[in-house]
Amino acid sequence: MNIHFIAIGGSAMHNLALALYKKGYTITGSDDTIFEPSKSRLKCKGLLPKEFGWFEEKITSKLDAVILGMHAKPDNLELKKAQELGLKIYSYPEFLYEQSKDKTRVVIGGSHGKTTITSMILHVLNYHEIEVDYMVGAQLDGFDTMVHLTSENEFIVLEGDEYLSSPIDRRPKFHLYKPNIALLSGIAWDHINVFPTFENYVEQFSIFTSSLSNGGIMVYNEEDEEVKDVVEQTESPIKKYPYKTPSYKIIDGTTFIESTFGEMPLEFFGKHNLQNMAGAKWICQHMGIGEDEFYEAIASFKGASKRLEKIAENKNTVVFKDFAHSPSKVQATTNAVKKQYNSREVLACLELHTYSSLSAEFLKEYKGALNSADKAVVFYSPEAVEIKKLETISLSQIKDAFERDDLIVYTNPVEFKEFLFNQKLENTALLLMSSGNYGGLDFSKFKEII
Repeated sequence: MNIHFIAIGGSAMHNLALALYKKGYTITGSDDTIFEPSKSRLKCKGLLPKEFGWFEEKITSKLDAVILGMHAKPDNLELKKAQELGLKIYSYPEFLYEQSKDKTRVVIGGSHGKTTITSMILHVLNYHEIEVDYMVGAQLDGFDTMVHLTSENEFIVLEGDEYLSSPIDRRPKFHLYKPNIALLSGIAWDHINVFPTFENYVEQFSIFTSSLSNGGIMVYNEEDEEVKDVVEQTESPIKKYPYKTPSYKIIDGTTFIESTFGEMPLEFFGKHNLQNMAGAKWICQHMGIGEDEFYEAIASFKGASKRLEKIAENKNTVVFKDFAHSPSKVQATTNAVKKQYNSREVLACLELHTYSSLSAEFLKEYKGALNSADKAVVFYSPEAVEIKKLETISLSQIKDAFERDDLIVYTNPVEFKEFLFNQKLENTALLLMSSGNYGGLDFSKFKEII
């Protein structure tokens, strides 16, 4: 097949391009800008566009399909040409479904935890040398790409994102996968630019639950009230398997759980991650992995990239980087670090970076999210608020939203970095939470300063 990618440089899009290239397809693509690591990875396979921009001459009747990324606009030159020629235009999730409609589709959904749960499942399968197709939202140890597609594998494991499919397809991605086996980890309002009310957001998870094939399996977190209501109220003919946080203890900074092998230490920590593990275990069992096999494999799981990722440590200090940005994720991550390192001072730094987090109306959702930190800092860029065409937010609005009088707020990246690198970090757990980089913070510096 000859396939052209409009907006090939995105994290998900370039991984799909690499997976299809590996499968033997002829791949071309365009984008107006491509950052690392996408740039180098595409270049290595000869897939990097010769020049940036959109070129309608790249779109010809010789193409079997066009895959349209979210970065493109509805009036994109190449998209318009593809529409004029009547070419088959797929969104990213639509194409993944086409590639997997004859497989058993396992879809991991939820506002939080889905990348970690998908990563845990793939780690366990990889440990036991079980080949599956997959799509996951983070780069994993032992895996070349974040997307892997074959003709022969029986299962495909998909991370089910609730965001829009493409600029011309406003359906959430996970509505298109039609799972045979699914999981819902949690529901906490997000993407307010697309789902303006909480009720509208929750409705997307009800539609996802109804999209399971008849007789399909839904594994769900019964400790999340919204998830419990959505799954248990559905009238779809599906099988339901609830899970909850397993019992655990923390001894000298290491988390132990009860397993079929007795008390077992884990490489990861946090109640939310243990909850994720319980969900992953159910999914693996439905894929034919026994309990003993699951525990044997999960003992070596260190976590997904940027999900409570330890980036520096010495005898007295530990530094974590985490993707957390939504209120529920921020609270769960901060709580986990404080519980794990309760004898140390926890310095939690949060960057308000996404559209939702920078919205004046949505800010109140962060109430109490940083309460377990001994010292809390919020960084945001007024320029980012302007670029996103949002209402201006003030320092006092942020302090009021978090309901923390001692909250430190920075809007200047240089001043934030000066504050951070002048801290005495002895007997400290530093937590850096963001889906961005605080206006250019070099995370590798922490290895030098602690």
